Amino acid sequence: MTIFAQSTVPGRSAIAVIRISGALAGNVVKRLAGGIPPSRRACLRALRHPKTGEILDRAVVLWFASPASYTGEDVAEFHLHGGRAVVDGVLEVLAAWPGLRVAEPGEFTRRAFEYGKMDLTEAEGLADLTAAETRSQRRQALRQLDGELGRLYEGWRSTLMRGMALVEAQIDFPEEGLPEDLTEPAWDNIRGVLQEIRQHLDDQGRGERLREGLSAVIVGAPNVGKSSLLNCLARRDAVIVSDQAGTTRDVVEVAMDLGGYPVVVADTAGLRRTDDEVEKEGVRRARARASEADLILAMFDARNWPETDPATRDVLPNDGLVVVNKTDLIPGSLGGAPDGRRVWPVSCRTGAGLDELLGALTAAAEERLDPGFAPALTRARHRGALETCATALDRALEGVFVGGTAELAGEDLRHAVAALGRITGRVDVEDLLDVIFRELCIGK
Repeated sequence: MTIFAQSTVPGRSAIAVIRISGALAGNVVKRLAGGIPPSRRACLRALRHPKTGEILDRAVVLWFASPASYTGEDVAEFHLHGGRAVVDGVLEVLAAWPGLRVAEPGEFTRRAFEYGKMDLTEAEGLADLTAAETRSQRRQALRQLDGELGRLYEGWRSTLMRGMALVEAQIDFPEEGLPEDLTEPAWDNIRGVLQEIRQHLDDQGRGERLREGLSAVIVGAPNVGKSSLLNCLARRDAVIVSDQAGTTRDVVEVAMDLGGYPVVVADTAGLRRTDDEVEKEGVRRARARASEADLILAMFDARNWPETDPATRDVLPNDGLVVVNKTDLIPGSLGGAPDGRRVWPVSCRTGAGLDELLGALTAAAEERLDPGFAPALTRARHRGALETCATALDRALEGVFVGGTAELAGEDLRHAVAALGRITGRVDVEDLLDVIFRELCIGK
């Protein structure tokens, strides 16, 4: 079936792109544009209604002959004027065309995968790229779209397959008199792959955090200035601020771009004992969010410093930031923390110290999210498959060198190879396809 969709965002715009992929794409271009233009060359053509001959638009037409196209099929693109009437007119013609149907979300990319134009990690990179909101997310998505992650996993898979071939040769052809040390180099390479997989897994979830955004939570006693701090960081009135204690009853989140890194900062209910059932639930949620956060900003009142409330101190981890607010209400400078921690003195009312705190937040985000030079592990399904692979390799190595049999070791190697193959799509992954490709937009 030939599919079509508008690939640009619906609504009034300067240009709108409609994409067609499949066996009937050429026929559509001939009928609407009067002929197929040279492949991969932009041509200005009048698009005419196939029944009435009415001009629908003067558009740029692009033709990509199979297999040198995005999907691997014949693909046509109409770059139209972006008025609603123009786009609707062309879409109505295509919708009535026998053998054409509207594409499902991500269906163009799914066809590209099925035709071998990309693997599953590259398709996921494309989904991440279309959803990227910060510079660092864009960089990570582009690296994955360029195949870095897929090449890494396929390299490991190839090494394991070569080793598996030698192990199975020794099992299947014992009468051939193969050297006993035939598989020793293979097992050395398998140990190397296992070590690299473990190092890859031991990344504190940087790639996954970068996709979703670093989770930062502001905790503290009521009326210490948590909501004011969130408004200052967000540079807008995201949270209601009041002199009345306990006004924040739920977790309020604001997404921010700090130095190109995505950070989601949450304001929480003040930590204290209370008989109010609603506020009590807010305190419970605040503690729960703090236990799950990547970074905690513990906030204290400068007028009570260096004394700190026990409830806030109890949820402050070793790598948390100590923020002391309302420094404009005390004379002189602020003293240090009793435990020797660095303190970030601020005044949400005057803005004093906020730039320094923002710099500390940005540095913390970079420390926790920067993947470095190695391709980052970006999805929970990748992590699960790699853990399965590592477990199988452990069993294979233990089986061979701690009294097991070569047959069982070979079976474990097959499980390891299959686990890696599921990441890139080199094995049967039909159950994963819908989940992966529906993250993409219609027209992708």
